[in-house]
Amino acid sequence: MNKHTRTFAAVSLLLVSTQSVAAYAQSKLPETRDFALNNDEVAYDIIEGLTTEIGPRQGGTEAEARARIWSVSKLKSLGFENVRVEEYKMPTWVRGEETAEISSPFKQKLSVTALGNSGSTGETGIEAEIVYFPTLDDLRAAPDGSLKGKIAFVSHAMRRTQDGSSYGAFGPARFVGPNIAAKKGAAAIIIRSAGTDYHRNPHTGNTNFEAGVLPIPSGAISIPDAENLERMLARGKPVTMRLKLTPKNVGMQTSGNVIAELPGSNPQLPIIVIACHLDSWDLGTGAIDDAAGCGIIAAAAKHLQSYGKPKRTVRLLWAGAEEVGIWGGKDYGAKHATEAHGLAMESDFGAGKVWAADFLLPESAIDLKRQIIAALAPLGVVPRPNLAGGGADIGAIIAAQKPGIIDLQQDGTKYFDLHHTPDDTLDKIDKAELRQNVAAWVSVLALTANYEGALSPEVKP
Repeated sequence: MNKHTRTFAAVSLLLVSTQSVAAYAQSKLPETRDFALNNDEVAYDIIEGLTTEIGPRQGGTEAEARARIWSVSKLKSLGFENVRVEEYKMPTWVRGEETAEISSPFKQKLSVTALGNSGSTGETGIEAEIVYFPTLDDLRAAPDGSLKGKIAFVSHAMRRTQDGSSYGAFGPARFVGPNIAAKKGAAAIIIRSAGTDYHRNPHTGNTNFEAGVLPIPSGAISIPDAENLERMLARGKPVTMRLKLTPKNVGMQTSGNVIAELPGSNPQLPIIVIACHLDSWDLGTGAIDDAAGCGIIAAAAKHLQSYGKPKRTVRLLWAGAEEVGIWGGKDYGAKHATEAHGLAMESDFGAGKVWAADFLLPESAIDLKRQIIAALAPLGVVPRPNLAGGGADIGAIIAAQKPGIIDLQQDGTKYFDLHHTPDDTLDKIDKAELRQNVAAWVSVLALTANYEGALSPEVKP
């Protein structure tokens, strides 16, 4: 190295050391973003590992406990610090035997699965006439007591949407339909699966009963079976079903959140929490819901390490028991309610490409928002006027701390083909789309983790 080269190197080092970390992060961002877009293997490795070595991991079960052990080892191997498990207790429901068939007048079997928190028919099952409700509102309008000894069947008109909004519109058939049917005296309820595929796979998912309402047997049938049942009912003859669902509650069990951190250089700055959920339903191996989210956020945080120590601490929350009641998110919110959080983000909508970004930031962060929009543009991500709302696992900490929120909206057009079904498996992951997610996330983290201004919309400049 000659004299001039040494001088140039020294000046370059001085420039890097004296410019703000945020400016340095911004200058290096295209390189890191593009590397993640074209080369990331971390996210897929996490999904492959969880689905292969653990598989289904329902909250409160032994499989979820093994997933926590696996996750601690994986996150430590990736170089994260303060890796730990925060345990809590939760009521636990487990699946039993599941069968359904039309016993009269068109005898044939149906593909059925119990909904989380369903009551049991008992070992002998039940046989009863079906009462059909095309929509949840039709069920709501049924007179009290009119369903005594009957099986309610509720349909809906859920369709594919990019933003998943159809789930919000028609998912209540599952969320609250069983509770309504129980209050009206039904012996059981069957719903058209809350999904959009035409495979003969029913979609499970949680339902909840109000205090004082005895849970009734509650199941979902596949969409082809639901439409077949509608055709039977349209023939004008009474239709009876024989149903057997034997789930049970096994009492309070241990679940937990896996926490890991990328410590920041300024402990006075409120932290950034990025979340996914570690648990899954028991029918598939939980690749898109939500091993994908855990892979995405961990890979993005791993790539953020290429910048050196960020200004803000970035905390990974791999939440437990989300599917069966958001127990992990609630526990995190309670345990960390007084800890300053500047920003909260979550990935829990599969591995489809990020297509839009929603923001909830203070007006003082307008330049930061512009930088994020510019960094995301090469990935095909556009800003929306919608205010960001966060996800289930960060809901409690958002309520407690009122941090800023950035939602990276994934394409959910095909998500509800797989959601809560046996089809949620590794082969459904598109590696290119997964890498695009990681690139989008690291772009946001590189800018926000090195931003020293207020991120909470309630903090005045």
